[in-house]
Amino acid sequence: MGEIINVQELFGENVFNDKVMLEKLPKKVYKELHKTIDDGKELDPMIAEVVAGAMKEWAIEKGATHYTHWFQPLTGFTAEKHDAFITAPKADGSVQLEFSGKELIKGEPDASSFPSGGLRATFEARGYTAWDCTSPAFVRQDAAGAILCIPTAFCSYTGEALDQKTPLLRSMEAIQAQTLRLLRVLGNTTSRKVKPSVGVEQEYFIVDRAKYLKRKDLIFTGRTLFGAMPPKGQELDDHYFGVIRPRIAAFMKDVNKELWKLGVSAKTQHNEVAPAQHELAPIYAECNVAADHNQIIMETLKRVAEEHGLQCLLHEKPFAGVNGSGKHNNWSLTTDDGINLLDPGKTPHENIQFLLILTCILRAVDKHADLLRESAADVGNDHRLGANEAPPAIISVFLGDQLQDVLTQLIDTGEATHSLKGGTLHTGVKTLPDFAKDATDRNRTSPFAFTGNKFEFRMVGSRDSVAECNVVLNTIVAEAFSDACDVLEKAEDVSVAVHDLIKKYASEHQRIVFNGNGYSEEWVAEAERRGLPNIKSMVDAIPALVTEKAVNLFEKFHVFTRTELESRAEIQYEGYSKAINIEARAMIDIASKHIIPAVLRFNKSLSDTVNTMNQTGVETDVPMDMLRESAHLLSETKKRLIKLTEVTDRATEMEVGREQAVYYYEEVCTAMEALRVPVDELEMIVDKEMWPMPSYGDLLFEV
Repeated sequence: MGEIINVQELFGENVFNDKVMLEKLPKKVYKELHKTIDDGKELDPMIAEVVAGAMKEWAIEKGATHYTHWFQPLTGFTAEKHDAFITAPKADGSVQLEFSGKELIKGEPDASSFPSGGLRATFEARGYTAWDCTSPAFVRQDAAGAILCIPTAFCSYTGEALDQKTPLLRSMEAIQAQTLRLLRVLGNTTSRKVKPSVGVEQEYFIVDRAKYLKRKDLIFTGRTLFGAMPPKGQELDDHYFGVIRPRIAAFMKDVNKELWKLGVSAKTQHNEVAPAQHELAPIYAECNVAADHNQIIMETLKRVAEEHGLQCLLHEKPFAGVNGSGKHNNWSLTTDDGINLLDPGKTPHENIQFLLILTCILRAVDKHADLLRESAADVGNDHRLGANEAPPAIISVFLGDQLQDVLTQLIDTGEATHSLKGGTLHTGVKTLPDFAKDATDRNRTSPFAFTGNKFEFRMVGSRDSVAECNVVLNTIVAEAFSDACDVLEKAEDVSVAVHDLIKKYASEHQRIVFNGNGYSEEWVAEAERRGLPNIKSMVDAIPALVTEKAVNLFEKFHVFTRTELESRAEIQYEGYSKAINIEARAMIDIASKHIIPAVLRFNKSLSDTVNTMNQTGVETDVPMDMLRESAHLLSETKKRLIKLTEVTDRATEMEVGREQAVYYYEEVCTAMEALRVPVDELEMIVDKEMWPMPSYGDLLFEV
């Protein structure tokens, strides 16, 4: 019998959560801390001092020797600097363990080497981390021992945000203020808080680590730069939701245990479409906590995989020819008194509050489609979006038959008098129960789909922080609510004004609604006719950050300043160029040092075989044909390798910025794709024992 896991005892055991605070803190301190967490009240330093002492004692009980301010700089990863609890030794050689309120509230990591997009000169090193008490501290146990991790924001000496958390918290304040404003206009006087609630579905690949370590492209870039498709891919759909293999199941069991200890409510696990691809999904959490939890999930997946002799690949497209990985950001708005503002109820046509919120969201997405697309822009996502495996690069909203019908009634007649019902699903089998079905189907090709009581943004890349897309979602919806309130607060008859506004927004922004097949070429043409942007690459998406429309939006709600937006655009361009440069250099290195020598050895073997066969008078047509084909492809490989080297060298000489990034996209990526073609054909010819790296078949099917 396998290990028995008591989830209730395990869950949150390494989290300084509300239960622990209630137990460890004096009642007065507990209440004051909650005022900060719940009401946004400024934290009293004396309260912080008491909390720090309790947090230290609790962490030491868990075996912690160090603490760290755990933050999310603009590198795409988390960052941490560990400090031991010990003080300077006393005269007798003993030490004390201390952790002050000041150390809890503020840290000073060196900011000079983190991306800043020109906000900081390289000699200006000071940066600050500030405790985010709305996301609970936790003790992480790994090879370094036990570390007290304190979620923090990270900003520069001059106050600009240098991280993902700071703008996310700002956007959450903005949407709360504007949603409460809207609710008050609609007569709600009881709700005191509104928070965006987020559930993040995380896709990932798992391969054997020993094979991974023989693939320099995976090590350097996270994806395979070369690789011929195996005889079998995902065409049989047999991996999807299939029985989880024992080695993967053991890995998943340990992932769940580690996540549950850290208070991450990991709920769903299954095989995804591509071979060796899987998915993990937690239960919803408040937006800020969900973003932190997703970072914990990614770190845990990678760490536990290594412990099992496996490797977790979070790149959006680690293998050409099979589906890539993303993460689905399920977003909704909930009040402190338990109301999901995106729940249409059983009769959506009568739910005026829901219809106003819905049409405001349609307006927000239509007006800022470019920003929403940019929030999912990533080097790896360029390989995934629009490839009939993920949403297209065109932003549209799926509403389903029921809500589409309600909007059509509003647009055509000004009144919605009914809502479509789901009816009963008859299975046709007597022993199976008939059951009520939903009023609408789902649409996996839609980038922004309404799925019952939430919107699912499906474009985000598997490695990316979900903070970025939620910053955009929170802020654009806050603007739409604000604009609606500007109208409604001046109205003599609010109910009439609400009705008129719903019809106006539904009519003006119906172009963003599309319920059909987003993978079809017909949709591309239809989207162009509607005037919807089709932003195909990361370099094309980045300019959306610095349009006057974007600057006005973010500055109005104090989420970003113009300077912060300009810096983030520069960071994106630089990051894109560096990523492609690493990929190109890796291709050059692998082709020069591994593939070409391997093919030469193979050709020599063929040549020796031909000579031997000639001496014995045996027909040599087959080896000669193979030798000619291999020699031709080798020649093509060399030519294309030279071309890639030339354009890569030229790119590195250019000044960092948009022009360089565009050159990498248009010239270097094209040369990389060209080089891959003959190499992948050579892999199908060369003796497998001579090929210098594990094949796709080895990686995808031998775990």
